[in-house]
Amino acid sequence: MMIHLLKLCVGAERVEDLLAWQAAHYGTGPAAHVTRMWPKRSEEILDGGSLYWVFKGVILARQRILGLEERPGADGITRCAIVLDREVVRTEALPRRPFQGWRYLAPEDAPRDLAKGRDREDVLPRELQAALAEIGLR
Repeated sequence: MMIHLLKLCVGAERVEDLLAWQAAHYGTGPAAHVTRMWPKRSEEILDGGSLYWVFKGVILARQRILGLEERPGADGITRCAIVLDREVVRTEALPRRPFQGWRYLAPEDAPRDLAKGRDREDVLPRELQAALAEIGLR
């Protein structure tokens, strides 16, 4: 049974900020998000799960998870690198309260992907996206 991860995209205001950061750090290869904790439900994550990104209180995008790898830090502590597909899929806006670290996200609770081509539309202000999502008009 598949499950997703949910993570705040700290320091990014928009999906374009995430794209730019990943391009600068990973070129054309797979991206990775390094985290302190190893997910206990790793088999379910690797069964087709994605990392859903929260931008300023709203889920707006996801990336397919390709793998989980051990990454030793400069401090000697081994961490978990969540290896991500470089394709960032935009999703319908879904508000999410702040949290620390990452959370599991059940497939039935995940926002739907936007239709192809909608990612090129003018982006509504984040506050408006959140308000529309709250009243069920994602």
